[in-house]
Amino acid sequence: MPTKTIGFIVNPVAGMGGAVGLKGTDGKTILDKAISLGAKPIASQRAETFLAELSRVKKSLRLIVGAGNMGEDEAEMCGFTFIAKGENKENTTSEDTQNIVREMVDSGIDLLVFCGGDGTTRDILKIVHLDVPVLGVPTGVKMHSAVFAVNPQAAARVAISYLCSVLPLREAEVMDVDEQAFRESRLSAELYGYMLSPYEPHLIQGNKLESPTTENEVRNQAAIAIYVIEGMKPDYIYVIGPGTTTRTIGDLLDQKKTLLGVDLLLGKKIIANDVNENQLLEFTKGVQAKIIVTPIGGQGFIFGRGNQQISSRVIRQVGLDNVIVVATKSKLDRLKSLRVDTGDSELDNELRVGGTRVITDYKVFQKMTVE
Repeated sequence: MPTKTIGFIVNPVAGMGGAVGLKGTDGKTILDKAISLGAKPIASQRAETFLAELSRVKKSLRLIVGAGNMGEDEAEMCGFTFIAKGENKENTTSEDTQNIVREMVDSGIDLLVFCGGDGTTRDILKIVHLDVPVLGVPTGVKMHSAVFAVNPQAAARVAISYLCSVLPLREAEVMDVDEQAFRESRLSAELYGYMLSPYEPHLIQGNKLESPTTENEVRNQAAIAIYVIEGMKPDYIYVIGPGTTTRTIGDLLDQKKTLLGVDLLLGKKIIANDVNENQLLEFTKGVQAKIIVTPIGGQGFIFGRGNQQISSRVIRQVGLDNVIVVATKSKLDRLKSLRVDTGDSELDNELRVGGTRVITDYKVFQKMTVE
């Protein structure tokens, strides 16, 4: 591969709100709250995973990174030679992201890779537009934009393939949701624009598709919920993930389940709403429990997008055999497979083995592969 230049930037606080149930970290007030709840940075680890996979072609790369914790630290850890842009600061802002990206573009780059979520994507859009190809390493809580790879390893493979002139570019949607509305269980998504991005359908997640509200869809959701409810054991705690199909379970039990949060049922009654990772670990410790999730429409993720509260630690504590996946027939018809991205590669591989059985109607199941 001829020498290529990659711009690489990390939003160091991206994704911190996920495990603590805040559904994002846009804004200093929310970030401070996330830290007060015990949130830990996750962007650095995912950045290092990407760079480790990318390192096999490092001799053919010229790497320009953000200073300090915006890419420099991770590049140094992974043994890359690089040029750093921007100021090394402990607390960074969206303006820092925009300024560094502007410097990278002015320096001449073949591809811009960033670690962040939809908020970071919007910051980059303001500078890049359609001028430079962009690829996202999924690190945030909400990732509705179509520029993200399915995980950090996939992002590295996409970057290498594109730089070797194997992959085409497409105009990918930059989407974001209103975080405050999201915390209030109202999904308000908006299209902000387009950026050029390498496209490989198995490795790029695409944008999220909303569930239809047809009469058939509602009936299908109800049939699934009835079957799940009939099988509930009175002494089990049920961890119910976000989504309209899972919310129907609460509706039929006359229990107010949050649409976009993770809630707990015991004896067919809600015992806790919108819980975070630590609460899940406490509630499920030493008891029998099951996790009920539904895949994200158009993307297929059952773990790692929008439900980071159900972390790898929670899944291991509850047990892989106690995971129940539900989805309507129309949702599955638009998916070739399900996906997982918990941040724990060993757990992800365990979840992939043998695929999973999905409840698609009353006493009706469909086997799906998991990528």
